[in-house]
Amino acid sequence: MEKASENNSHRRVKSRWKRAGIAFAAGTSLLFGAVYVSANAATVPSDPAGGAGTPTATAPGGAGAPTATASSSSDASDVVTAANAFLDTLDEDQQSSVLLDFTEANATAWSNLPCGSTCRVGIAFSSLSDEQLTAAKAVIKAATGTGTDSGNDQITQILAADDYLGESADGYGSGNYYLAFLGTPSADGTWQLHFGGHHLALNLTYEDGEVEGSTPYFVGVEPTNWTEDGTSYAPLSGMYDAMSAMVAGLSTDELAEAKLSESFSDVLLGPDDDGDFPTAKEGLKVGELTDDQQELVLNAIEPWVDVADDTTAASVLSTYKSELDETYISYSGSTDLSAQGDYVRIDGPGVWIEFVCQDGVVYSDQIHYHTVYRDHTTDYGGEFSF
Repeated sequence: MEKASENNSHRRVKSRWKRAGIAFAAGTSLLFGAVYVSANAATVPSDPAGGAGTPTATAPGGAGAPTATASSSSDASDVVTAANAFLDTLDEDQQSSVLLDFTEANATAWSNLPCGSTCRVGIAFSSLSDEQLTAAKAVIKAATGTGTDSGNDQITQILAADDYLGESADGYGSGNYYLAFLGTPSADGTWQLHFGGHHLALNLTYEDGEVEGSTPYFVGVEPTNWTEDGTSYAPLSGMYDAMSAMVAGLSTDELAEAKLSESFSDVLLGPDDDGDFPTAKEGLKVGELTDDQQELVLNAIEPWVDVADDTTAASVLSTYKSELDETYISYSGSTDLSAQGDYVRIDGPGVWIEFVCQDGVVYSDQIHYHTVYRDHTTDYGGEFSF
């Protein structure tokens, strides 16, 4: 498939979906405790704590154990406060692993693979004490949405999924997730919360106390659902259900128009594919659908947008709603989303979402899911040109 080559479409775009009411008065950073300054022109370290590419499995109930979701959404000041509280628990060497420069190299150092520090920057959860781990989780919780099977709840379940995989295979576990702050957490600067591990890449970019970008967000899961200690998990069920409902709402003729000629074994715009959006949109134009069908498309977008805090997510979703007429939906394989290569895409002026089914790696008799959410203009806050 032809890739976009022009850089202009990916230039820094500011205030595209700034949320209202989160402006910070000058000097409010004094309220956020100690001020830390990133000083590392870091690249992927070769031998950090936690082991390069050799993650330490954590028992269920450890780092990835689900926690109660918040009852209300935080704003950016809460994220800065939580970030500084986490930094306060670290020694100087640990802080140097967390506080890195906001460079393209550091921002794009993420993967869906369990490749540990060979493909990521930041500090490994496996290297943290209980107090430090609690503080690290508080940062993620403050920065993400409060929904069920989205935001913080989804992320904690993804880590729990890796602990579950770690019971059956080496190389998996919630200790193999890495947290970094690219730039200095502050209410009046530009910085990024960068967190990820196997099947997870969270990139939330802040500028002047507002979220400028909540993508790329990669989330996947294997197995797709499981039960442990009496608790059932299915962290991508909301995404699966919404995508299934969207394609189920199409007529036979519409399905024929939406079907892609290509087949996909994975997402098209995964790690290292920054800016490689197709030059032409493919599939069925949402503007040609009924109001009810358009609502199903918006419902399908929402679970990915909800990774950000609730206020930001509502603002972003409103933007995507205004762009629905120029948004396209498409699929490949079957619409059952139950077999290798079943694939659905939503491609708008801003939003880009892919959902694909793959054969299992550890549980080879099952499929598992890979998805990625990007924005054509605000990936990494629009800070880089690709």
